[in-house]
Amino acid sequence: MLEVRGLSKRFGGLQAVDDVALDVPQGRIVALIGPNGAGKTTSFAMIAGFVRPDAGRIVFEGREVTGARADQIAALGMVRTFQITQPFAGLSVAENIRVGAFLRTADAAEAMAQARAVGAALGLGAMLDRPAAALTVAGRKRLEVARALATRPRMLLLDEVMAGLNPSEIHEIVAMIRGIREGGVTVLLIEHIMQAVAALADDVYVLAQGAVIAQGTPRAIADDPAVIEAYLGRGAAARLAAHA
Repeated sequence: MLEVRGLSKRFGGLQAVDDVALDVPQGRIVALIGPNGAGKTTSFAMIAGFVRPDAGRIVFEGREVTGARADQIAALGMVRTFQITQPFAGLSVAENIRVGAFLRTADAAEAMAQARAVGAALGLGAMLDRPAAALTVAGRKRLEVARALATRPRMLLLDEVMAGLNPSEIHEIVAMIRGIREGGVTVLLIEHIMQAVAALADDVYVLAQGAVIAQGTPRAIADDPAVIEAYLGRGAAARLAAHA
């Protein structure tokens, strides 16, 4: 469904992303993980059309979208969320979600009906008529996903949607993402919470210093020496093996 080949981006003297390749088959949940500064969010931004790559190809459902604008890519059915949620504080929760629904319809009543249905499905039903500013952190995370889902995407790119949540809230968001996939939406996610990645992902790609250093199932990734060293430092894999 999504094919990325040779994706690269440099900011001045920093090679933020270096020759990244990944595949997201239809109906799967694929995770992109790595230490802070590994290039995950920059990769997301290029895939979703917010940053133009220096090199590489991005193909979505057989159509090349390399260098296309974010609104053009969204119209094709691939939409991203943002790690830092910024709802329209002066609008209600339903009105915030309706912003996304306007991508598919100019009819205000139809957009609101879509917004309320999506909000209810994602656990925001009791908050729909309340100000978005009144939401908790977990509520804002749900709102961010709901606004993206209201665009009726075929692929959803989730950027650390569980950051800052407690274990109970994380469990609820994991269930929500599973429900989104069951509803027919393919998911590519960035996530630091490894328990969530293990519970959700069919496939995992690991970035370090802008490059893919490993790819496989969550179980295989957890035992990969290159991944252990990327997170814990040089020699960590050998030290852990010696203590095993």
